[in-house]
Amino acid sequence: MFPGIGILANVAGIVAGGMLGLGCGRLISERFQKTLMMACAVAVIFLGLTGAVKEMLALDGGGLALVGTNCMLASLIGGALIGEAINIEDRMEKFGIWLRRKTGSSGDTRFVDGFVTASLTVCIGAMAVIGSINDRLLGDPSVLFAKTVLDAVIVMIMTATLGKGCIFSALSVGIFQGAIFLAAGFLEPIMTPAALKSLSAVGDILIFCVGTNLFGLPHVRVANFLPALVIAVIWVLAG
Repeated sequence: MFPGIGILANVAGIVAGGMLGLGCGRLISERFQKTLMMACAVAVIFLGLTGAVKEMLALDGGGLALVGTNCMLASLIGGALIGEAINIEDRMEKFGIWLRRKTGSSGDTRFVDGFVTASLTVCIGAMAVIGSINDRLLGDPSVLFAKTVLDAVIVMIMTATLGKGCIFSALSVGIFQGAIFLAAGFLEPIMTPAALKSLSAVGDILIFCVGTNLFGLPHVRVANFLPALVIAVIWVLAG
């Protein structure tokens, strides 16, 4: 297998899952779509919460202790400040509006929300980072193949409820993981087990926030927290 096949498979899997979800969405009544949305929100919250707890709990004197809280606070607060200054979410929304216009979907009021929500869900996490590095340096796409299956299911459900904007999260994955693929030689030495653990913990917290947005709770501008992932890695390397 040639390097990069994992990323291509991931993109294709998201498109396939989204197309299937789009077809299913047309056959499902609004009442069932709302129920599916709640199910998707619960699943995303559960994935984010359990992932964060798994990374941040450790045995201490026969009991459990929460670790990495300073890193988490510094990452989230610092990431939020940087993200708001850059206004990443606004830029993603503008890109979504541009996509909506170019695809002739101007009447689809859920397009941008679907694109942003699905993009954040499938891009955040250690699997995207380590999978892209392995694909480039080791010619091993197995992590991205596993991620492809997960992303296809998630995007299928999201597309059935939020519409075809979710399908275009394939572009976000291609750009994000493609950039990591190209920078793999630089990233590999710094992505130590401790750095990946820190990135995963903060990333899972952001995924949890995506789930609360799906639930309709007070909106969290998750995209503006993305710099927190970089800070989480820097914190460990500088420690």
